[in-house]
Formats: sequence, structure tokens, C-alpha cells
Amino acid sequence: MYIPNQQDIEEFWENGYWISPKLINNDRISRLREAMERLFAGDFDGYGSLFDGPLTLPDDPLSLRRVVDSWWVNNEIRDMVIDPGLGRIAAELLKVDGVRLWADQAIIKPGSEDHEETTSGNVGWHQDASYWHISSTQKNMITAWIALQDTDLSNGGMRTLKGSQKWGLIEESDKFFDTNLDGQKEFFENRIGGEWIDEPCILKAGQASFHHSLCFHGSGKNLSSKPRFSVIGHYMPNGTKFTPSDKFQIFLPLLGPDPRPGQLLAEPSFPRVY
Repeated sequence: MYIPNQQDIEEFWENGYWISPKLINNDRISRLREAMERLFAGDFDGYGSLFDGPLTLPDDPLSLRRVVDSWWVNNEIRDMVIDPGLGRIAAELLKVDGVRLWADQAIIKPGSEDHEETTSGNVGWHQDASYWHISSTQKNMITAWIALQDTDLSNGGMRTLKGSQKWGLIEESDKFFDTNLDGQKEFFENRIGGEWIDEPCILKAGQASFHHSLCFHGSGKNLSSKPRFSVIGHYMPNGTKFTPSDKFQIFLPLLGPDPRPGQLLAEPSFPRVY
């Protein structure tokens, strides 16, 4: 895969995100789309199950479809999110020696061409770090958002707040499920430490947007007639340890019974990627 150069790394740290060249070919894109269709139909690889229980889909046909840690039950997605080439990009951008997979997400945003008034498929402005508070590297992790079709604002592409990683962790920035993007802007503008610069991530199929765990991002409606597919890998530096938190954390059971402060986040639930 592509290896980021110094200019790419500087751009990532200046803006909070960086858009890659095309990383995967059309054949792999097709295989990933087919894998996601199987996944959301409940057709799993192997003999395991989803880590957080049976597959459930929203009743609203326009709501976001999402599976977390789909690598547990889908080999094609697993091979993508633990691809060492993808891991090297994440490590180079973070300026660390190596990374592990924190989690993945497989997301389908249904089209809403005839329902422009809906906000069901919106993703609220949020910082990933606000959800990752049991990680000792919470404030220095990275996400790779891989587009499986050409993606822009017309089909609900991701938007970032340029430079927002410089603001630090903002209180109550865990608003992934709040679909009122305009209302959130008013809420956050009283809390942030810089200018609100909303930039779209415009990607060709096979490109990825890498954003820092403190970079605010969200997405609006898919106004097209076709669903938007994306595979997402979240990565943490090697050596990341468990840090206790008084907040609920969906991944805490993956550390086993009676986890201890300083416990390494490692195999099998957090595999080394690079």
C-alpha cells in the first residue's frame, strides 16, 4: 500500500485528518460490498457470533445500519481492517512504531432520495476519543474510513471540523447518535477552542480518510437512491493499556474477568496490525 510521506503527515496533524490515494482495487471493493451484504443478512463466516449479541437492524429503513467488530464474523472485512499496509499508514500518521486494532465498524447508510426531510441516517458531530476512555492512548488514536463507492455530500459523506484535534477532548462530545447536526453546532461552539470549519471528505471508491481520535466529524443525509457503504478500522498504538473509567464502555468485557489498571490491550480481541 501507499506509505505516507512527510507532507502527508504534516497535513494530518495540521487538519486532524488526511485523505489517502486509492488504496484498494475495484475487485477488493466489490468483495467488501458483497461481504457487507452477507453480514447484514446474518450470513456469518466461521462458528462464532457478534461480540455484542444477535444482529439487530433498526425498524426505520432510512436509519444507519451498523455492525461493530464485524471482523469477528466476516473474513473479508477482517482481512481489510488488519491489513498491515493499512496499519502502517495509521502508524506513520500517528508517529508511532506500530498499531493494534481497537475495533472496526461496517456501516451502510441507506439512500433517502424521496425523503429529504429525514435525519434518520445522520451521524452527529463527535470525537471518537469520547467513547474510548478505557484506553491509555485515548487522545492519540486514529480511524481509517474506507469508501466503497465514490462518496461526497450528496450520498452522506463524512464531514470533519478542520483542526479540531487541537482543541483537546471536549466535554459531552459523544453525540454520534444525535442526528440534529445544526443544533449540535450551536451546542459545541460555546465549548470549542477554535473556529468551526466544516470540511467535506470527498473520496473516490477505494480511498480512505484517516482522522485523529480528537477530530470532530459527522455526516448528513444520503440524498441518493443508492446505499452508501463504508468499512472503518480504529487503531491504537502498540503498548496501549487499560485505564479504568467510571463511564460505560462496550469493549470492557473483552479484557476478561477482573481487568486491572495497566493491563495491555492485546490478542485475541485487539490484534497487532503493524
